Amino acid sequence: MARFGRVLTAMVTPFDQEGHVNYVVAEALAIHLAKNGTDTLVVCGTTGESPTLTWDEEYELFQVVKKAVQGQAKVMAGTGSNSTREAIAATQKAAKLGLDGSLQVVPYYNKPPQEGLYQHFRAIAEATPEMPLMLYNVPGRTSQNLAPETVVRLAEVSNIVAIKEASGNLDQVSQIRRSTPPTFDIYSGDDSLTLPILSVGGCGVVSVASHLVGNQLQQMVQAHSSGNVLEASKIHLELLPLFKALFVTTNPIPVKAALQLQGWQVGTLRSPLCEASDSVVATLKTVMAELSLL
Repeated sequence: MARFGRVLTAMVTPFDQEGHVNYVVAEALAIHLAKNGTDTLVVCGTTGESPTLTWDEEYELFQVVKKAVQGQAKVMAGTGSNSTREAIAATQKAAKLGLDGSLQVVPYYNKPPQEGLYQHFRAIAEATPEMPLMLYNVPGRTSQNLAPETVVRLAEVSNIVAIKEASGNLDQVSQIRRSTPPTFDIYSGDDSLTLPILSVGGCGVVSVASHLVGNQLQQMVQAHSSGNVLEASKIHLELLPLFKALFVTTNPIPVKAALQLQGWQVGTLRSPLCEASDSVVATLKTVMAELSLL
């Protein structure tokens, strides 16, 4: 069984009308997700709008969510940074809260070479030996790809235990799987690529769609795991329009709009992100209605 389970939800951060973090809604949403297919909640990742949260807000969210789910789901902290020192400090603080793991994004903007990436992640791991780390490769946002060869080297570090692969490159996922031990977990970072990644040795997904269809995603992954590939494919194809609708514009704009359509008071987005357009909301309404999500 994968260390963090099969379905990890990259949880949104709710805000109130003044743009402050709404910890009450965060608590309620975390409980709801834990009861509907989510094995691990990833707090303060990309979907959680981490670039515009303060560290104090993030630490409070970690504690609120951990207390809310109380063992019903694991909690992973997004404590990555493009500053190695900052990532170490944040991860050490999260480790003291007793969280289950840390998501470490590839450093963004400063675009280090592969050796720099290796040293960055190794330094964080060595500074927090008690904290299991998941690498997060998302070159579309960071401008730098974490090469398979570098992932293989990092997988030798004892507490670097997994990767969220959002490169969109199945060959790269296959290369990582071929050269890392079976105990190193590979998660899809794209809902629409979960099934293909499962087919080449992945174990699950860090999902946005699981805010809405966590149980169905869990069924899909479990079906594939038990050898029922046709059932897994059927679920994948049913959910594909939703996967696409949630990324018609920058995440998490659509998923927040979708949650609002379901009655969740998750609030606005922090600038420079903006509200979903009427056309995005219309697309979501159509797809969600077809899946009986409204």
